[in-house]
Amino acid sequence: MNLGLRWKLYGDGSAPPPGEVVRPQERLSWGRTTGLGAQHVVAMFGATFVFPVIMGLDPNLAIMMSGLATILFLLIVQGRVPSYLGTSASFVAAAAAISPGGANPALLTGAIMVAGLVLALSGIVIHLLGPRAVLAAFPPAVTGAVVMLIGFNLAPVVAENYWPFDQWVGLLTMAFVILATVLLRGFLGRITILLGLVFGFVLSWLFDLAFGAAALPEGQGGGAAPRVDLSAVGEAAWIGLPDFHAPAFQASAVLVALPAVIALIAENAGHVKAVQEMTGEDLNPYMGRAIFADGLATSLASAVGGSPTTTYAENIGVMAATRVYSTAAYYVAAVVAVLFGLCPKFGELVAATPSGVLGGITVVLYGMIGLLGAKIWVENRVDFGNPIVLVPLAAGLIAGIGGVSLRITEGFALEGIALGTIIILAGYHLLHRLAPQSMRPAPGGGAGVHKPDAGAGVVLGSGVDAVSGDDAEHGSTGAGETGKEEREGGGADD
Repeated sequence: MNLGLRWKLYGDGSAPPPGEVVRPQERLSWGRTTGLGAQHVVAMFGATFVFPVIMGLDPNLAIMMSGLATILFLLIVQGRVPSYLGTSASFVAAAAAISPGGANPALLTGAIMVAGLVLALSGIVIHLLGPRAVLAAFPPAVTGAVVMLIGFNLAPVVAENYWPFDQWVGLLTMAFVILATVLLRGFLGRITILLGLVFGFVLSWLFDLAFGAAALPEGQGGGAAPRVDLSAVGEAAWIGLPDFHAPAFQASAVLVALPAVIALIAENAGHVKAVQEMTGEDLNPYMGRAIFADGLATSLASAVGGSPTTTYAENIGVMAATRVYSTAAYYVAAVVAVLFGLCPKFGELVAATPSGVLGGITVVLYGMIGLLGAKIWVENRVDFGNPIVLVPLAAGLIAGIGGVSLRITEGFALEGIALGTIIILAGYHLLHRLAPQSMRPAPGGGAGVHKPDAGAGVVLGSGVDAVSGDDAEHGSTGAGETGKEEREGGGADD
């Protein structure tokens, strides 16, 4: 059985000349491959450990499981789809509803585990029916609305949970991330979240020295506390296992988490299309495998208390810049991630991130997640003049973002993202079936224009950038790259 574990040496093992690429089943010398693997670690690092902190899960376990998930993914796709599986942002809104402030991580991971299994089953169906099944079930109008629901539902989390701890650190961190995203070029432009985290950490430490401890919000009992507390870092061991926990299951929690599956299907499909256009290989037969692999990885990670996973656009950006698509580099990155996960001292350092810093970062991230939904609409020319599109999406968005609740029984209610998604999905498909043929949107979701793979080219990634098939051809991978020079591979030497 071919697992994609054999790589042909590319030329003499040195970097490819301009216009040439190193294909997934090729590799450079092991020294250069190790260097590229380290670059992939840096690319995925910021979002992979920031999102577990935001969701109240163990960042050490998230890093370790991301490495194991990547290995599992590469084995299932037989080394044909080079991708790194980092922590998914798609479940952040569900975490805020199911386990606010990390109050019930077992219930959260149980809901994510079920969603992962549903994603895996979706991958099997897509593998059997073909990639067009993605578009039939989740046209761009629906996918964009669900992604928007996921992002904008998080606005109260920033306002109530993070920002009040230290508004000035939050404001300055937010400003840094915004400026860095626009001004930094190449590889640095893809790790602005990580840079913002470091900036906020240092700023909080300086504020402690200059102004003393920060006042705690009234809801936290008042008083004051230092912004940076590294006492737990000093007490932690250098080597040890992360904190595992078993999942717990509740129907209402599962319903809150399930809408994320739609976003995950779209982003996985989009990443496969992006890699296909960059490598020139036909990867459509592997799309179902990729979605199945991500679902299985998510369910396995959450089964031990880890974070959900997804393929990362940041790492696709590294490939676009370097023109090296070798899966050998991803195996190196995965092993490094597992080793990081076995360092409790590192985990405690991440957990010590000041709440004000998280406030500044999340106010940007959450908004970007929501606006990616609008990006899906724009790029697929969704026709909002058609009531089949306009009415169910309008109703679902207001119900989901506004917190409308539909009580089914005394202890069970549909609300938030779950209710909004049901209204959008059921309303769109019901109206599409009932309406006369002349009113039905084009298959691609646009204004009478059929795009064969529309809806599969726009992806959520980690929540901090997006890649379309057209962008990938030019090396455009994230919000940090602007201008034609970056899209044409700027930063290849970073």
